[in-house]
Amino acid sequence: MAKTKRNAPPQSSTRAPAHRPDTSAAPAQASAEASIPPLGAANLPGEALQGDWTVVILALMMFLAPALGVPNEEMLQDTLKSIVVSFSALVAALFFFWNQRNRDQALRWHAVICLPLLLMAYALGSMVWSHTFLAGVEAIRWFIFAVIVWLGLNTLNRERLPTLAWGIHAGAFFAALWAALQFWVDFKLFPQGPNPASTFVNRNFFAEFVVCTLPFSVYLLTRARNSATVALLAFSIGFNLVAMFMTGTRSALLAFVALLCVMPVVLWRYREHLAMSGWDGGRRLLAVGVLVATVLGLGLVGTGNPKLIEENRVEGRGLNALERGFARAKSMTQVEEYTERSFSVRWVMWQATGRVIAQRPLSGVGAGAWEVEIPRYQTEGSQLETDYYVHNEILQLLAEYGLTGWLFLLGLLGYLARAAWRTLCLKGEDAQAEGMLRATTLAGLMAFLIVSNAGFPWRMATTGALFAVCLGILAASDARLAQRGWTAAARLHWKPVFSKTGAVATLGCLVLATYITRQAVICERLIINATKIALSVSQSGDYNHPKWIKPREDMLRMIREGIEINPHYRKITPMVADELAKWGDWTNAVWIWESVLASRPYVVAIMSNVARGYAQMGQPEQAWIMLERAKLLQPKAPSVRSLEVILLSRSGHETQALAIVREDITAGKYDYDMVNTGYVLAMREQDWDLAILSMELRNKGWPDTKPDGDAKLGNAWLGKGDMARAMEHFRAAVAATPTGQKQTTLNMIPPGLWSQLQPQAGHQ
Repeated sequence: MAKTKRNAPPQSSTRAPAHRPDTSAAPAQASAEASIPPLGAANLPGEALQGDWTVVILALMMFLAPALGVPNEEMLQDTLKSIVVSFSALVAALFFFWNQRNRDQALRWHAVICLPLLLMAYALGSMVWSHTFLAGVEAIRWFIFAVIVWLGLNTLNRERLPTLAWGIHAGAFFAALWAALQFWVDFKLFPQGPNPASTFVNRNFFAEFVVCTLPFSVYLLTRARNSATVALLAFSIGFNLVAMFMTGTRSALLAFVALLCVMPVVLWRYREHLAMSGWDGGRRLLAVGVLVATVLGLGLVGTGNPKLIEENRVEGRGLNALERGFARAKSMTQVEEYTERSFSVRWVMWQATGRVIAQRPLSGVGAGAWEVEIPRYQTEGSQLETDYYVHNEILQLLAEYGLTGWLFLLGLLGYLARAAWRTLCLKGEDAQAEGMLRATTLAGLMAFLIVSNAGFPWRMATTGALFAVCLGILAASDARLAQRGWTAAARLHWKPVFSKTGAVATLGCLVLATYITRQAVICERLIINATKIALSVSQSGDYNHPKWIKPREDMLRMIREGIEINPHYRKITPMVADELAKWGDWTNAVWIWESVLASRPYVVAIMSNVARGYAQMGQPEQAWIMLERAKLLQPKAPSVRSLEVILLSRSGHETQALAIVREDITAGKYDYDMVNTGYVLAMREQDWDLAILSMELRNKGWPDTKPDGDAKLGNAWLGKGDMARAMEHFRAAVAATPTGQKQTTLNMIPPGLWSQLQPQAGHQ
């Protein structure tokens, strides 16, 4: 990097077009810079500026976080991304402090840094009275966020910003490449949930990140001068768009439409200061042609992913990127989306969160504690225990942080409004030097805030880091513009000892981060491997075969060790207990469920499971205690009602239990256990119609149990005296049963009827 004298006018990041002379007024620019106290990297001596790798590390962070993924299921994707972001921020801070070890001039401070620090302070305080672990995670998250903003404030001058922009754009492109391969050829390197998810496990997370990077990609294109760079950027921007369309993420599509409205205005306003204004006709045609050809050409290539082909067959989402984009956009106009589909589910969450905000407006429920407390604020009969985030960052912030969240939100929106107004008012050399980069950053933040209303990008490592970087860019620009007022940069008194202290503290943070990372990696590997073993045993259908003795022992050892490291891992741990319950190992299932309840004490579904476990273990008193605990929260929840039916039937109150079954099935409020137990009780009471209805509902709702269900239906029809209908179901049951398991099905059928089923049964 070229050396920069302290009193020399800074170079503009947007040089004048090649076809006309540079008309920038150096004396005026020098005068403006001279009025600013020597703050930050833009005013450092040349030697210090040359050796500072901070911005390069931040650019690598923005490249590696989206581009890298875990090629197996032994670690969650966002865990890796959190590791990349945390270590990058701390290493960048260490380089910065080392580079400033002899500095005795002031550094920069900005009011916007107080915003994440405010949330960090609240999170640390809520560790005392709310969920300690989750609040601690939040405190660390906001600390890393503040570090990134402060580093950006003190290092991001105009000459360095393109380096960061290239890191952002390259990260988005490589993430888009993985997504495109997953879409076109079913590329399986990275485990995914909803395809194509790139390295983000969920396609929505990927799309939300990519749409926020588009303004920075356009910024780089406006600076390009030679044809090769123009073509490269036009192609990669088009490619990123196609990958985003592949996901069909509607919040990202809305953000993209907003950018389509804003970015042309930005380009027009700053057209005279952009390198693209000097393009000849050939380069303009090249840029437009490559971009359009990429979007149309690649956007029409069909998917080769079987999951997406099936998704199109069931839901009609389209077989290529453009079809999926248009289909998902169109779905927002359909009434069913707001009454039956995903928006209706989110609306239930948002309503419950609104009650949290109304009842805890000042204190909130504690940093990160939404998922812990939300069951207490649900409406009667609704259950949100499977959700970990509100899918609306603003609502979650206010629910968790209370008054502190309001202060953060008002401060953030106030600052961004002020920054936007200041950008609009820029004139002359300030507009040339700062206007485009500020408008670009504000456009990226606009897209970010849009997707924040339907997802949780603040909590995802990559999008959260981009959020912090954008605030750092704006704060650094404020410092160069020498603004006054609360949105201006301030002097931060500095001495060499501060740099050395900061370096030592950063080393301590790196040691702590290394320890946390090691524990997280070990814990996730143990819990995930235990889960994989449990699923493998269940899929075998022969839980008690001697070949599974050793794997089951290993599974229990791993889950115990994993829970000892982190007893708060609610997302995966209960899956092991669920499988153990299928095998009849209620003792081990119960202690795993109870470990989850110790961390999430209001999850009604897990309370119900624990109560069932106690009932199966012959401990009815403990089962009833857990049932009463669940009824305090959700007395009408299907899992609670079905549990009550089970306990009533086992305690000799079958008539009362059967009355509940009739009431709930008639009302259409039932789960698997309700219809299953309802069938058993109805058969005992010879209520054949209720038995038939219960099993028909089970077959419809849980079709994988249909062979067993058909056999049961046959017995119900037999009891009713309809031999023809009974034989119809018996034949269907035998026909649907795998060859090696037909004897199990035959054992459910009266032996006197076996001879009539012999050809189908293949009885040996």
